[in-house]
Amino acid sequence: MNIYPFKPTIQCADRHQLNGHRSALLWFTGLSGSGKSTLAHAVEARLHKFGIRSYVLDGDNIRSGLNRDLNLSPEGRKENIRRVAEVAKLMVDAGILVVSAFITPYGESRRFIRELMKGWPYFEIYVRCPLEVCEKRDPKGLYAKARRGEITDMTGIGDTYEEPESPDLVVETGVQTLEESTEQIVGFLIENRIIKMPALRGDLPRTKAC
Repeated sequence: MNIYPFKPTIQCADRHQLNGHRSALLWFTGLSGSGKSTLAHAVEARLHKFGIRSYVLDGDNIRSGLNRDLNLSPEGRKENIRRVAEVAKLMVDAGILVVSAFITPYGESRRFIRELMKGWPYFEIYVRCPLEVCEKRDPKGLYAKARRGEITDMTGIGDTYEEPESPDLVVETGVQTLEESTEQIVGFLIENRIIKMPALRGDLPRTKAC
């Protein structure tokens, strides 16, 4: 009540002109151990070399600060994603190419993000990797703890992962190398006119949002 959002003078498209590239939200979803964070940071590093302003929002990092008050219950997981999506939208408006790496196990949460980002450049990317491969990698030792019963809500074992039905891109990290997956995403961004390689300044198409 009594909230009146202020209409800014500088728009997202103005920031695109300044940057020389568009902003967007890439949302990586997939099981723990599928390589979401590793891939997200590899993509950011590749984009940085070309002068593209990007930033990674990573699950554990966010839960260490902004969302440290949330648990891993279904309600806590949904609120975690809701907050991150709202932050990511602000960053896209600021002209940044955002890469979010979160398990995002529920279809309800992914539908919320897509609705929230309607009219903005948004791409759901399924980082697909078989559970057995993720367990074999187990970089954080979480699957081992889950199998011993020390973790009861581990996604893929104690809690469900609802596989995306129609993602914008599928990256097969179970069979592809990190370099191959990185190049696939960079190529996807070029095809969708989010970036150019190398990044070139100049006139960019202005749209209602971004």
